[in-house]
Amino acid sequence: QLVESGGGLVRTGDFLRLSCAASLSTFSSYAMGWFRQAPGKEREFVAAINWGGTNTAYADSVKGRFTISRDNTKNTVYLQMNSLKPEDTAVYYCGADYWGSGTSRSNEYDYWGQGTQVTVSS
Repeated sequence: QLVESGGGLVRTGDFLRLSCAASLSTFSSYAMGWFRQAPGKEREFVAAINWGGTNTAYADSVKGRFTISRDNTKNTVYLQMNSLKPEDTAVYYCGADYWGSGTSRSNEYDYWGQGTQVTVSS
């Protein structure tokens, strides 16, 4: 029900915009989040946004470089990633949290996408 896109191979300093299209019947009832998982590491929080897009949260490692946004008319959440670094290399997943506030806790998300690979070369 969640499909991520927009990943790819880029160089340090480049940008990417990830999209997550949701086929949820009441998309605006869900807080949405982006998480990532690098090889050999646990899934970690990246960013989250509440149902209305009025509140956002970011991991310290991406604050000031990444921006999360959503378009409830298109059932889509975005992650604009600027000034990419090699340490941003990971599979990026979006999650949907029914009536959530935009938490960093992955176990509170109800649905997940399959992920999209982001690779940043040095």
